Amino acid sequence: MNAMTDILQQIVATKQSELERLRQPKPSLRQALLNSPTGIIAEFKRRSPSKGWINEQASPDIVPLSYQENGAAALSILTDESYFGGCDDYIRRARQSGVTLPVLYKNFVVDELQLYQALLCGASAVLLIAACLSKQQCKTLLKKAHALGLEVLLEMHSEQELEYAELQPDLCGINNRNLGSFHTDVDTSFLLAEKLRSACCHSATAIASSPVLVSESGISSPQTIIALREAGFRGFLIGETFMKTTTPGLTLKFFIDQIIHQL
Repeated sequence: MNAMTDILQQIVATKQSELERLRQPKPSLRQALLNSPTGIIAEFKRRSPSKGWINEQASPDIVPLSYQENGAAALSILTDESYFGGCDDYIRRARQSGVTLPVLYKNFVVDELQLYQALLCGASAVLLIAACLSKQQCKTLLKKAHALGLEVLLEMHSEQELEYAELQPDLCGINNRNLGSFHTDVDTSFLLAEKLRSACCHSATAIASSPVLVSESGISSPQTIIALREAGFRGFLIGETFMKTTTPGLTLKFFIDQIIHQL
């Protein structure tokens, strides 16, 4: 009986240790972008609804770590299975391969359960999409994410959605891709940049008074990033530009080298 009790105590102690690791502060996506000279969030994305398979053979054990080794400020990993060919396990496998950078849980989050999934698989931040949520739903999910120690990248697509910025997310994103038509236009970020900063600054909090702006989708040239930085953006989520090549990490390195050369 004593032996059984000792084993049970060991198991409980191990479990407590595992839970303590979950409670540890995550690497900050927001801070990583502020500290980076390029601010690139390199995305692991194997397919999309509009283009089909982009890189079906890409491995989450190899590509994310290669991104890290070649200069990414942070990573985004698609976890939606039905439309993007992803899964939560891709983040786990990236972490097991040695990834220590902040990782964005990229999915269509509509329920608190998905926040727990993001936490358990090793994400640092979650994407919330204004077009998928009412303002109250978004507020509830954002509050819960913060309670779990996860940062939030709140994505907007239009001027009408900019009011969501007053919810004080850690990062405010402009998606240049229309999720209805899948048409992509980087000018969307330029057109909304000043209005987004204004919407964020209506709040008196430290985060909202100096928002970290992220431009997402359709970025394929270093010149575009330089122009977006001048417009106030500090994060740039890029997937297909890298993933459509046979060596996404090396493509990222060449891309970053061009940016640094032009700064």
